[in-house]
Amino acid sequence: MRISLSSTILALPLISAVNALHFYFESNEKRCFMEELPSDTIVEGHYKAYIWDEPANLWKMDQDVGIHVAVEELSSGHTVVNTRGPPDGRFTFTSHEPGDHNICLHSNITGGWLTNQHIKLYLDINVGSSRPDAEADSSHVTTLSSKIRELNNKVVDIQREQRYMREVEATFRDASELTNSRAVWWSLLQIGVLVGAGIWQMRYLKVYFEDKKLR
Repeated sequence: MRISLSSTILALPLISAVNALHFYFESNEKRCFMEELPSDTIVEGHYKAYIWDEPANLWKMDQDVGIHVAVEELSSGHTVVNTRGPPDGRFTFTSHEPGDHNICLHSNITGGWLTNQHIKLYLDINVGSSRPDAEADSSHVTTLSSKIRELNNKVVDIQREQRYMREVEATFRDASELTNSRAVWWSLLQIGVLVGAGIWQMRYLKVYFEDKKLR
C-alpha cells in the first residue's frame, strides 16, 4: 500500500478478473486506487455507498448521497472518467495508453468537520473485456458459442498484456543501453585524461633532468 498526502492509494493487481473490496472514509475525504493497465483494456466498476445512521445505529443507503468518480491516465495526464452517480452506481472506461491509471472516489457531501459523515463503500472492479450480457445473447447464440467467445476474449486480453510487457521491456532495454553507452564513453574519457597526464609528466621530467645536467 502506498499513501500520498491527498489520498490513499492501493495497488491493485493486473488480472482479468473482479477485484472486490470495501473500505471506510469520511465524507470530506477522497480514496484513490492505482491500476496498471495495458492499452485498449475495458474496465468496469460497480460501487455501493452507505452512511452511518447514529440514531438507528446502522449503515443505510441515502439517495441524497452522490459518489464522484474520476479516472486519470498518469502517463498522459488525460482524464478518461469524470462523473457523479447515485450511491449505487457503475462506471466504465477504456484505457487509451498503457501504464498506471488513478481511480479516485469521493462523496458530494460538503461542510465543516461537524457535518462529516462516516461512509462505507463497496467497490467491484472488473479488468478485461466486458462481461457478456447473457439475457441479450440467449435468443441468438448457443452456450457453446458463448464459451468460445469468452475464451477468445481471454486470449485477446492475454495478447494485450504480452504486448504491454514487451513495451515495458523495450523501454528498460533502451534505458540500459543508453546507460552502458555513457559509461563506456566516460571510461574512455578517463583513460584519455590519464594517458595525457602521463605523457605530460614524462616530458616534464625529461626537460627537468636535461636542464639539471646542463647546470
